[in-house]
Amino acid sequence: MKSEQIRWNEKSGWSDYDAQSAGERDLVLVFFDHPACQNAEWFETLKTMYPNAVIAGASSSGSILDTVISDEDVVVTAITFERSKVQCISKKIADYDDVNQLGAALGEALLGESLKHVLILSDGLAVNGSDLARGFSRVLPEGITITGGLAGDGTRFTASYVMAQGAAQSGMVAAIGFYGESLQAKSGCYAGWDEFGSERVITRSEANVLYEIDNQPALELYKSYLGEFSADLPGSGLRFPMNVRKNTESSPVIRTLLSVDETEQSLTFAGDMPQGYLCRLMKTDMDLLIEHAGLAAEASRLDQGEEFLVIAVSCVGRRLVLGQLCEEELEIIRETLGEKAVITGFYSYGELSEKGESRCTLHNQTMTLVSIYE
Repeated sequence: MKSEQIRWNEKSGWSDYDAQSAGERDLVLVFFDHPACQNAEWFETLKTMYPNAVIAGASSSGSILDTVISDEDVVVTAITFERSKVQCISKKIADYDDVNQLGAALGEALLGESLKHVLILSDGLAVNGSDLARGFSRVLPEGITITGGLAGDGTRFTASYVMAQGAAQSGMVAAIGFYGESLQAKSGCYAGWDEFGSERVITRSEANVLYEIDNQPALELYKSYLGEFSADLPGSGLRFPMNVRKNTESSPVIRTLLSVDETEQSLTFAGDMPQGYLCRLMKTDMDLLIEHAGLAAEASRLDQGEEFLVIAVSCVGRRLVLGQLCEEELEIIRETLGEKAVITGFYSYGELSEKGESRCTLHNQTMTLVSIYE
């Protein structure tokens, strides 16, 4: 595997790239926070730079290049595989009755000999991530690792975008298949948030919309915990996620708030909030967040002496809470995985990982990593 990483911004354009090797690149991962990526002419320039590569990516709430997080720009990681290949398939959400079917269709389309890993990149505002994950889980067999994330839009929550062999679009899900007999993929997913308050029961909900907790209006109760932070909803909700679990014997998953409805007194989350499940609010411990990023790196570590790709998907809520310390979670990843790791990724509205109750599960407020080596 060989790689290069470059950057684009509106003021200075593209940084230097290796034009001599550009035609050999097999995969170009693009993470961005700039409307230029929606422009067909802008994309064609990138395609001209890397004419033979699969080009795919997602909008971000912070783009990751090595151990640096940036906004209002584009970061690109271009990979040349020696013994492996990649395939990217995308579908429009509006073309399916439900996103579960869409996920299954993408998974089935990627199935093939020597498929080892699937990376999912989805619009972050137009899907129920739990349903999407279940669709992939239905069709992808054991032995194929699955990771990915829901595209971000900073803290604006206006529109998110996916790029898949063309200019970035809303309302789309893309999946990249990694194939190769010698290819290895290993993932890790950890959070590091503390619970607080009482564990309560979800008494009325529909999919990812939560209406009542302990028979009380969900938004009203949520605001009572947030205090002065409630004035800044929904953005401030990223600081106070909620965990949910089926019963006291089950492991919880974390859910991030996407929007609120004052009329309905409801909360909309990035994934399912099933009626009858237990829920509890969470708060941050910055040391724990950074420590758990290290645990994710340890879980995804491949002890190899050559270059390997690391795709990081971390939650925008972690970035807001950590603030200026945010790059420390990337530095601990670098320290754990070593200098041969080629790190890229983005801050998301939800992370997809194998850690959970099914083959693929939606998480929030985690650091999710996958290391890919051929």
